[in-house]
Amino acid sequence: MQKIRKAVFPVAGLGTRFLPATKANPKEMLPIVDKPLIQFAVEEAIRSGITDMIFITGRSKRAIEDHFDTAYELEAELAARNNDKLLALVRDMLPSNVRCVYIRQSRALGLGHAVLCAKNVIGDEPFAVVLADDLIDSDKPVLGQLMDVAAEHNASVLGVQNVPRHETGSYGIVRGQTVSERIERVEHIVEKPHPDAAPSTLAVVGRYVLSPRIFHHLERIERGSGNEIQLTDGIASLIADEAVVACRYEGTRYDCGSKLGYLQATVDLGRKHLEVGEQFSRWLDSQ
Repeated sequence: MQKIRKAVFPVAGLGTRFLPATKANPKEMLPIVDKPLIQFAVEEAIRSGITDMIFITGRSKRAIEDHFDTAYELEAELAARNNDKLLALVRDMLPSNVRCVYIRQSRALGLGHAVLCAKNVIGDEPFAVVLADDLIDSDKPVLGQLMDVAAEHNASVLGVQNVPRHETGSYGIVRGQTVSERIERVEHIVEKPHPDAAPSTLAVVGRYVLSPRIFHHLERIERGSGNEIQLTDGIASLIADEAVVACRYEGTRYDCGSKLGYLQATVDLGRKHLEVGEQFSRWLDSQ
């Protein structure tokens, strides 16, 4: 498989589960202590060797673009105050070899449609998809783990974990043939099945490495769950053409699309925070 240089970040969702906080502020900009969710996702991609960040945006998402842009007034003010630490923090958010591309998703037609919006920028090369809602804390970035598996197996790769059966209706669920302890060759994938009908409890959790052939299938599948173009359905079609494997990644995942997962991430990563982690941990342990 070619070296993977590009990652797609679908960020056009409305974030209704976090209203009223997301009425005017993108859910991807919700902070875990002092860093927004989208920055965690981009930093994971950078650590994995990605250089092209492709954001699929919608209305009211301008804050994401501004976040990764140069803030001239802020930098001038910090420089005037000789606050070199904060100045470096805002200036060095992205390495010089990383570029950002923003594409507007004009209609909310699902994750598959969001990925399809990136077709012309991706071209004919493999790419990654990262959902910022899924914050995964790991020593080696999960996207990097999947990229290694993609290179080894010359296949598209889905990041997966086992979930309780009663939660299968919230995920794409795969069934496969065991290849190794962490790897399965995907034979079947279905979007949000009823728990009684789920083919397994192995759920896809917001990290993908995909062949460009996926675009061919996304353009031809019918709308699925929620009357949307589902990425899961595109992958189900892709399986007939090419190998797709599922990888049980190493790391701790927080579903920050839910309030409980967001709070869990805030507490756990707050304990690790270099500036306030020790004090925060003492306070929590004293309660």
